[in-house]
Amino acid sequence: MPVYVQHETLARINDVFSPEAIWQAPGLALFSRRPLLRDLLERAPREQRGRAATRCFSHVTLALPQEEVDDDRHLTRGARVRDLAQGLAALHQKDFGDLLDGDDVRYHVVGAEDLAPGEVEVRFGHAVYLPAPGEKVQYTVSVSRDSAVWKTVCPIYPNQRLTLIGNDEHNATCAAPGWPFGAEGAVLLINDGPDAPLEVQVRPKEAFECSFDQPGGYWSIRSRRGGVDAAGAPLRLLLRVTPAPGARASIPAPASAAAPIRASVTPSARPAVWKPRRAQEADMTALPLARPAQAPAPTNAEADATYAPVARQKVALAALALPRLSRYRETGAQALEIGLNRALLPSAPGVDSLLGFAVDDGDTVHAVTAEGREPVAAPASFSPVDGARVDLLAVAPEMAERYLALLRLPNAPALPVAPGARFLFGRSAPMLAALRVLDSPRFLRSGGGAAETSADRLGLSRNAFSFEAGPDGYRIARASATQALYHLDEQLRFVAAIGEATPEQPYRLPPGHHLVAGHYVLRFDA
Repeated sequence: MPVYVQHETLARINDVFSPEAIWQAPGLALFSRRPLLRDLLERAPREQRGRAATRCFSHVTLALPQEEVDDDRHLTRGARVRDLAQGLAALHQKDFGDLLDGDDVRYHVVGAEDLAPGEVEVRFGHAVYLPAPGEKVQYTVSVSRDSAVWKTVCPIYPNQRLTLIGNDEHNATCAAPGWPFGAEGAVLLINDGPDAPLEVQVRPKEAFECSFDQPGGYWSIRSRRGGVDAAGAPLRLLLRVTPAPGARASIPAPASAAAPIRASVTPSARPAVWKPRRAQEADMTALPLARPAQAPAPTNAEADATYAPVARQKVALAALALPRLSRYRETGAQALEIGLNRALLPSAPGVDSLLGFAVDDGDTVHAVTAEGREPVAAPASFSPVDGARVDLLAVAPEMAERYLALLRLPNAPALPVAPGARFLFGRSAPMLAALRVLDSPRFLRSGGGAAETSADRLGLSRNAFSFEAGPDGYRIARASATQALYHLDEQLRFVAAIGEATPEQPYRLPPGHHLVAGHYVLRFDA
């Protein structure tokens, strides 16, 4: 692999702020003195014809011992650092003026904690670029291990052609936070201007696999050597390049999709009221049941009869509706956090969560992973592991007063439903209790001395609605006058807010459509 970044440490510099001491040693004994900055630039030209240099590098970064830089800032307000950069630029222009080809000479001086007194680090090369004063950023590069928490790596400027991202800053333009591949390679970004698409390559190519994830809008980089992380997942790094606002830029665009419904809604000034009640049996949380209890099998001869299979309807938990928590401030609720385990099923937040989502009482949604937490806004997609995608969907304006987003579950749990009978769904109803995955105080954090309680008490009545499977769909009836119910279609698009619905005049829900009640988005399948 070519050397994109030349990195050397100069030792035994008597005065690290002296341009002459860093540039060239006195005397003419070329083979007896140690190489300094001028020698390094001569030995590594930017372009050459045969053995003759035709162009030299003009952007150089210097690192001095941090204590020296701090003392200069305290005593002279950084005057010696500025004089050093200007002095080296003048020497550079004087000795290599015929090899600059019109390039500006730019020096940048920083401090480094790991340098001993008298040491100076110098960096220059094809992938070292210093922006001109006032030059605006064209792209911002960020990386992630889980597609939820993104960490900024570096900016890219319009005239910055090559950017090398790797394990450390010694041999790359910038180090990527959480780089998982050790020192075995790097990612090279090639910027040929705003009219050409940004190109992303892995170096060396045989060590990595690089592909662009169209829906997510990022590159996915994997090791071909079969390495795994501490959790046993294959090593990968996700890289995203975001154009700066107003900048001319060209990057691969994500696949087109229908425009999401957006809304700007002012929350109701009157928050929902959580009325305290005396502990009653009806208020107790029902135990999750995977299926209704069955009667003991008869002991007569008919027990040996063979039955033909019949079609069974089922109800699936397709998504979780993230509430606008500011509506429930009077209850003391401060945060609601939902984890997804390695099967991408809802679980209590903790060490076993692969990806989580938290809502605070300021109505901000955060994605939570082992890398940290980061604010997110719907719509958004996440790929915590290869081959799986978690979508955070925007809600329709008609639902935005109560909800912030819909968290679609890639592996929707489901339970069978017997036809011809009417069932209740709610906090105190045993039917579909196994789908009420947030029925626990582990998901809800309260303050102000409020008692710990089930997260289901935020927006779900003890008896919310009844449903009955029929040949033409499901018949929905409201069981509580205060329960909000919403009808969504197969694609989770808003259809209607369900108003009056009684067992005598039920609301008909077509097969495959969804019903939203409390935190739960239930799909009623035929």
